[in-house]
Amino acid sequence: MKIVSYAHDSGARGGVLVDDSVYDLEDLLDAADGAVFGSTASVREFLSLYGDRLGALSAEIVRLAGANARDRVGARSEVRLTAPLPDPAKVLCVGLNYRDHVAETGRALPEYPDIFPKFASTMIGPEDEIGGADITENLDFEGELAVVIGRSASRVGPDEALDHVAGFAVLNDITARDLQYRGTQWLAGKSVDGSTPWGPAIVTLDEVGDPQSLELATRVNGVELQRSNTRHQIFRVADIVSYLSRFLTLSPGDVIATGTPQGIGAKRNPPIWLHPGDEIEIEIERVGVLSNRVADPAAAAANTQANT
Repeated sequence: MKIVSYAHDSGARGGVLVDDSVYDLEDLLDAADGAVFGSTASVREFLSLYGDRLGALSAEIVRLAGANARDRVGARSEVRLTAPLPDPAKVLCVGLNYRDHVAETGRALPEYPDIFPKFASTMIGPEDEIGGADITENLDFEGELAVVIGRSASRVGPDEALDHVAGFAVLNDITARDLQYRGTQWLAGKSVDGSTPWGPAIVTLDEVGDPQSLELATRVNGVELQRSNTRHQIFRVADIVSYLSRFLTLSPGDVIATGTPQGIGAKRNPPIWLHPGDEIEIEIERVGVLSNRVADPAAAAANTQANT
């Protein structure tokens, strides 16, 4: 099942993407489960209620989508998708998790996952523009596999960790490199407004299968700059979920970015930085394609002035 959120007059609503059409999640759930889901029908609420039985529920929801045209919101091209889960409680990231990326940074292989947070307010959807070009000349890309938690996890072992995963999405950990390295903490460079595009959907675990066999590629203006496979991760998805759960409780809707492979702009000679109008496309096998452009601050300012 491909879980999305879409723009609605009442705010972002949960949806399901089936055969290039978007269906309202609340309506489908009512038909599938007979439950009263709530007026907002958010994806986070959905995961809190149903994250422990997504595998069984997803097939029924997809079947109902095909049988209930009245629940169809519109074709994918007619519906504006927002971030698939607009309000995660926690956004946790793993740095230096591909061997080739560690090598290009000149560092030693980590003994434990290198964890840092991002703010949920930085997250944007598949149709939004990337921010930051007005405050840095060192804007960089990082194609990553994102994990979405479906069931609360506290002190779980690696063997049971995937039972707590709802699904996966594509994430671009846009980074202002100059801000990142001004101090010993990375937060400033990793938390610029509009710096975390992700989506376009959360693809459930039953559809993705083994998360350690996914091909990943990043293209900037059509030129491939990153290519790897999640089998090259130092810490597997199950290892990461288990490790995090040792010291904090993971909740439904929490997002974990699992690191980027070799090929970031900062480590190229000469460096490749992102500029207004650049299009970054990240493709992950069995998960999807995420494409966003870098916003042009000058154009935005001109539009604002013209409308005042």
